[in-house]
Amino acid sequence: MRKKLLVLSVLCVAMVASMATVARADIKKVEVDYKDGDVTLKGFIAYDEAVEGKRPGVIIIHEWWGHNDYVRGRAEQLARLGYVAFAVDMYGDGKKTEDPKQAGEWAGQFYTDRALAISRINAALNTLKQNERVDGEKIAAIGYCFGGSMSLEAARAGLDLRGVVSFHGGLKTPAPAKASDLKAKILVLHGADDPLVPNDEVEAFMKEMRDANADYTFVAYGNAVHGFTNPGADARNMPPLKYNAKADLRSWEAMKSFLVEVFQ
Repeated sequence: MRKKLLVLSVLCVAMVASMATVARADIKKVEVDYKDGDVTLKGFIAYDEAVEGKRPGVIIIHEWWGHNDYVRGRAEQLARLGYVAFAVDMYGDGKKTEDPKQAGEWAGQFYTDRALAISRINAALNTLKQNERVDGEKIAAIGYCFGGSMSLEAARAGLDLRGVVSFHGGLKTPAPAKASDLKAKILVLHGADDPLVPNDEVEAFMKEMRDANADYTFVAYGNAVHGFTNPGADARNMPPLKYNAKADLRSWEAMKSFLVEVFQ
């Protein structure tokens, strides 16, 4: 009899846990049109409907390929953590491509026109702040490759963000950070063998952060190169890009801990 009761108790606990998991997995996905001046941008918001009240928001800036399924998938992952996640559109009209030449052209304008980059990120930030489920005082930005570079520019520009995270992003900038401008804590998750971000660029970034008295953390993952978080990187047959499952998992866990810290 006791054994039966014990089995029933275990089953009940398992059922409750399973039901809680199902409830937490009720992810709402919303297409969002927003504007930067005359340009229409097409973003994607994901959140868990089971979470009550306002919660922190996270902006996700895409790779140079544009607003594709990868960045949307990351938004859904963040939603499962309890955040309102906004996969933004930097290029306009939700553009995306598989052509590296085209991607380079689209991304290139933001590296040469920093004001345009900041304007696009600000448009996303203001849109997310207006969301009824978001605590406008608690917003962070993360980004991948091109998006990582852009998230760092957002921090340098002093945008109203609690923190920024760069996954295998570029580190150089035309406008080094100043202590008077920095508001966000910074986390850089870097491939130690990334051929697109040489050691002198890493050293210059470290000096920039020290000179600006930044609250920053820099993590380099051994045997990881550019694009190490994207399982689709290998299929592109581009030597600088390669998926690294360990670095992907470890960097995601580092981001999770960082977000908990900055949203306290």
